[in-house]
Formats: sequence, structure tokens, C-alpha cells
Amino acid sequence: MKIYNTQSNRKEEFIPLNEGKVNFYVCGPTVYNFFHIGNARPFVVFDTVRRYLEYKGYKVNYVQNFTDVDDKIIKKAIEEGITSQEVGDKYIKEYFEDADALGVRRATKHPRVTETIPEIIDFIKILVDKGYGYVKNGNVYYDTKKFKGYGKLSGQNIDDLVSGARIEVNVEKKSPTDFVLWKNQKPGEPGWESPWGMGRPGWHIECSVMSTKYLGDTLDIHAGGQDLIFPHHENEIAQSEAATGAPYVKYWMHNGYITINNEKMSKSKGNFFTVRDIRKDYDGEVLRFFLLSAHYRNPINFNRELIEQAKVSLERLYNTKKNLEHLEKHATLSDMNDSEKKILEEMASHESKFVEVMDDDMNTADALASLFEFSKHINSETNENSSKEFIKAVFDKFVELSSVLGFLEKQEELLDGDIQKLIDQRQLARKEKNYALSDEIRDNLSEQGIVLEDTPQGVKWKRR
Repeated sequence: MKIYNTQSNRKEEFIPLNEGKVNFYVCGPTVYNFFHIGNARPFVVFDTVRRYLEYKGYKVNYVQNFTDVDDKIIKKAIEEGITSQEVGDKYIKEYFEDADALGVRRATKHPRVTETIPEIIDFIKILVDKGYGYVKNGNVYYDTKKFKGYGKLSGQNIDDLVSGARIEVNVEKKSPTDFVLWKNQKPGEPGWESPWGMGRPGWHIECSVMSTKYLGDTLDIHAGGQDLIFPHHENEIAQSEAATGAPYVKYWMHNGYITINNEKMSKSKGNFFTVRDIRKDYDGEVLRFFLLSAHYRNPINFNRELIEQAKVSLERLYNTKKNLEHLEKHATLSDMNDSEKKILEEMASHESKFVEVMDDDMNTADALASLFEFSKHINSETNENSSKEFIKAVFDKFVELSSVLGFLEKQEELLDGDIQKLIDQRQLARKEKNYALSDEIRDNLSEQGIVLEDTPQGVKWKRR
């Protein structure tokens, strides 16, 4: 299996530090609002990487943090007249609602910054003691010129950065590239006691501390959005390697940007969409399908036409699953015959292709293509004469591969239950010769895109 490592700029064979185990850290959200579609992409992409690693037999220790103290959170607390902690609590809850809808599984651990303050202070003390941190008026800064490897992830030269206009000017800093490790407390802000006075952590230090606390000095994989390569991940390397003396990360993974109708997403342009906004019109699984329909490192353009295509495509997978469930329920033959065994062997090629493309830097776009080939093969080789054993074997493999990408797992049960209840009511109406009610139920289902088919084995349904 190969993974594209941002630091080396090439695909590398994936060899974890410890056989069979993967320590995986992903930068989580700053919890001051609903997360937008740009935030959603790394959550979905790296949840899928985690799922695939587990499918390959690895035990994955997956950590994703919550930034729950930050300038934006403080501003939100003032706007809403509540505390920063209440803002964090509120939007962590909202995060889980949207993440659950997208099929993003809970991390092994979701640490919060405010729960890690003692460890953050200890980490900063190590950096100060080693000469990498310096104190100015209650603020603590990282001395970037002290760290020889600064710029190795983003490929930037520190002298070019010093002369660049992108770096904020701060008279307290020795160099424009230096960044804050600890901020002194301003009136009205939350703060904690520290050797440098009351204050709170800078943004970059939190990920160094939480990742090493839960995963050790060296991580197998650290992932996030492309926008985090510099300065956030560059600064994490500088902090962590200076403090521990060990290499920080073996494989860096970053996903590409999202554009909206081929334009950069921006509140001022009115093309800023939260996942909560999109969920008003589309199921979260449809959005997940859209996000995985392109290779994670490529940019992806969001528009209504493409999300509609994702919806239709996902429904095709559900129809295959539904058809198999119906056939299995009504199958009369139990054991697989020789012909079915041969077909099943042929179908194994779809899983081989799926694995081949996922092993090539997690190419979910091609993995989806192999899944649809599998679906097509299933639909042509299964029917009411198939044995239960054959249908079940096909069903289990189809659902297993779909689940690696996070599909066919949820909401369908609830929706199916509602549909089945209406079908049962219609069957009862027909039995009682209440054809008006029977037709009404059929028409109602039809308006919702559900097509009924009366067969000798019972009623089948599918989405139009």
C-alpha cells in the first residue's frame, strides 16, 4: 500500500512503526460554529483512510482534537452572551450531529484543549528550558531560527519567509516567523495559571501536545487540509521535534481544496455552505459520496448538478442492496450450485480491483468505479432462482466494500421501515378490497420516488 507523503512529495510504501498498528492524528474543528463543506472534506476523507486501514487488518488508534479555546470562540461567546466553554460544548454537540450524518465515525479519542492545559504548560516549559521558547510580557514565543529543520514540510526557506509580507509584524518577536506558544490573558478572556502568568495556549501547541500525549513522540500518520501545511503543521514539527528529539510524523497526508461553482468559498460572495445548510436538501451520505467521488488530493468543485449526480449514483448502490435483500428473503434454494460458485469467483475480481486502487494512495474515485462494476455484475447474475447461500455471499461482500467507503450503513433502516410500513398497509387494503386506499398509498410512495413492483414472491420496491 502506498501513501503520498507531503513531506517527501512522493508516494511511499506504507510501513507502520509497529506491525499491525497505526497511530493516526487528524486536526479537528475549532468549535465556534457549524462546520462548512471545506471542513467536511478532511473529516470524510481521513475517516475513509481509517476505515480502509482497518479493512486491511490494522488496529488504528485515531485521535481528532477539538479546539475549544480560541479568539473566534471568545468572540462568539461575547456575541451570544455565554461563556467560551458553553460555546465549545454547544458546537461540539453540533459537530457530532453533522459528522454522524456524514458517516464519520467517532475517533478513538477526541481531546479538548481545555482538558489538556497542564500538559500544554509542561510542554512549553520544556521548549523554554531547551532555548526554543522565549518569554516577552507574559507571552511565550517559539524561536523558529533555533530549529534547523523549519520549512521542511512546506518546502519554504525561512529567510524567504522572514522577508515575506505574509508574516504578521510583532515587535515582541525576535523574528517575524516566530509564533506564540502561550498568550497572556486580556480582560474578559479565559485564562489559566502558568509560570508566565495567567493566559491560554497558542493554536499550534495544542496539536503537538495532544498528538504526542495520546499517540507517542512519533506518529504514523498526521493528516489535515492542505491549508494547514503552513504554518500550522510546519510549526507542529518545530515544536514537537525540539521538545522530544524524535521525528514527529512518518507520513503527512493533506486533502485538496473545495471550490463552489469554480470559485473560492467565501461568505462575502454568498457561496459559503455549512454541512447543516446542505443537509436541508440532501442526506449526509449523499454529501459523503460527492466528497469521495474525486481523489482526495485533487481539488473538487461543489455545485447542485454534481450533488444531484451523487444522489442518483448512491441510490443505484442502495437499489442493488435492496434487491439482494428481497431475493435473499424469498430464495427457495439454500445451497450454492457449481455455476454460482464460479460466478462468485469471477466477482472476486471486483474486490481485487477495489484493493488495488485503494492501495494506490487511497483512490476513492476509482474504488467507486469498481463498486459500480460489482453492482452491475450482481444485478446481471442474481435473480429469483438464485440460492440463498449465493445471494448472502454476494450481499455480504458488496456491503463490506461499500462500508469501507462509508456507504449503505445508516438512515436506510429508518427510511426502509417507513416504506415497509406503508407497503404493509397497502397489502392489507388490497386484501380487504379497499382499492381506493391501496391506490392512494401507491401514489403517495410514487410521489416520494418509490416504485412498487408486485411479484409472485411479494412486493418489491426501489427508488426511482
